[in-house]
Amino acid sequence: MIRQLVINPGSTTTKVSVFDDVVELVTTTIEHDPKKLSSFEKTSDQAPFRLVAIREFLAKNNVTEESLTGIVSRGGITKSIPAGTYKINPEMLTDLIEAKRADHPSNLGAIIADIIVKKHNIPYFIVDPVSVDEIKDVARVAGMPECQRHSMSHALNIRATSRKAAEMIGKPFSDANFVTVHMGGGISICPVSGGRLLDANNANEGGPFSPERSGSLPLVSLVELCYTGDYTEKDIKILTTKKGGLSAYLKTNDVREVLARIEDGDEKAKTVLDAMLVQIACEIGAMATVIKGKVDGIVLTGSVAYAPYAREMIGKHTAYIAPIINMAGQMEMEALALGGLRVLRGEEKAKEY
Repeated sequence: MIRQLVINPGSTTTKVSVFDDVVELVTTTIEHDPKKLSSFEKTSDQAPFRLVAIREFLAKNNVTEESLTGIVSRGGITKSIPAGTYKINPEMLTDLIEAKRADHPSNLGAIIADIIVKKHNIPYFIVDPVSVDEIKDVARVAGMPECQRHSMSHALNIRATSRKAAEMIGKPFSDANFVTVHMGGGISICPVSGGRLLDANNANEGGPFSPERSGSLPLVSLVELCYTGDYTEKDIKILTTKKGGLSAYLKTNDVREVLARIEDGDEKAKTVLDAMLVQIACEIGAMATVIKGKVDGIVLTGSVAYAPYAREMIGKHTAYIAPIINMAGQMEMEALALGGLRVLRGEEKAKEY
């Protein structure tokens, strides 16, 4: 039996699971005090604090660290790498601790795992971080040489749900073609073909707006806004990546609340939500062209996919491309465990960072 500890840090939570082979033995979402987290100078400084809570959870469930066969964590914002399961090594840890690409809570997973491994000599990995980059060279070219497109996406959940969708339609993952849409606080839309993510809208920089992010914006208006003198560079980044989209228009990032407003006759809420869903459909159409329209299914995943209203609206606009495959929610913990398990069973070889 292979026992893995799975760690998935978020902005104010840490999801933790213990898997025995493919069976999730115990799981929890640890809620952290935001004030305590904000007291740390850097996100990486939170690792020992979060580890205390993880160890308390393990002790409460009679899981000893000595019983672990391996540890697998959510991948942070690493350098651009192909998809897969990666050994955590000093170079990766340096990139994450120093936050060379971005200071993000997901960086903490590997850092926490490393502290545990210093006491227990066991293998430890990350799987499909957001910086997975398999896009074609033609997809990197933007309208200015100074502004190259970069691949950033919800790669872990997109690959996991695409793999499961392939099983559902009876095709090997390597032979299936999907446009997979992760719809959460940010929205990632990727053409998945041959097991690879051939393109990505990069939710921080383009594509449809989302519950929290502005998506693509009218360029001249954005430039003029930057030079009004009312905003710093940091302000603009917050407005476009954390306070844009639904949050900017409706003062909420909760699609359930927006749907409730629509039920009560709020026309503005309906217009804004419909705009987001139509923009998602437009991006699906754009990504379908990457795989020449040969699409086996449009996979909808993430929290927004729970809403029938959202699925139906997107489906009406994309029915000509392929049927909707509903995989609402997220498979991150399972995907992490399976990524580590394939390596520990010898079915795949862990990649070097």
